[in-house]
Amino acid sequence: MNVLETERLTLRKLSLDDAGFILELLNDSMFLRFIGDKNVRDIEAGRQYILKGPQESYERLGFGLYLVALKSNLIPIGICGLVKRDALADVDIGFAFLPEFRARGYAFESAAAVKDYGLNTIGLRRLLAITNPDNVASIRVLEKIGLKFEGMIRLTEDSPEIRLYSSE
Repeated sequence: MNVLETERLTLRKLSLDDAGFILELLNDSMFLRFIGDKNVRDIEAGRQYILKGPQESYERLGFGLYLVALKSNLIPIGICGLVKRDALADVDIGFAFLPEFRARGYAFESAAAVKDYGLNTIGLRRLLAITNPDNVASIRVLEKIGLKFEGMIRLTEDSPEIRLYSSE
């Protein structure tokens, strides 16, 4: 069942059947570089990632990361959704796409829909986003959906500085 639809995309909750896709996405070189290594090296680890991440978030908070698929053929192309991190005061928007689906406007289209969903459907007061300082493509998407740069932060004392964006 779809959570959101846009002109070209559907966003739905991740299921354990998506473990193969998650395995591919989380081991993409750009995901590893800009988001980090989630130690998902096989299908079972993909299932555990879905169970302990997105599915737990759906149950606990009512939202999470969603699978993004092309509306025309339902091919999975990425993930986009809402994440509540302990290190941040508010919920943030996150997204990642397979290489062949980058630079086609899908990140913007899905992130804009998720932002609207978070603020207007769920009723969140404020949304955040974080990105590495050298992730130019993600910075463009965040600015294009109307988020404003607030400053540099660290999620943990020993982690590198990242850029923080806000809907306010």
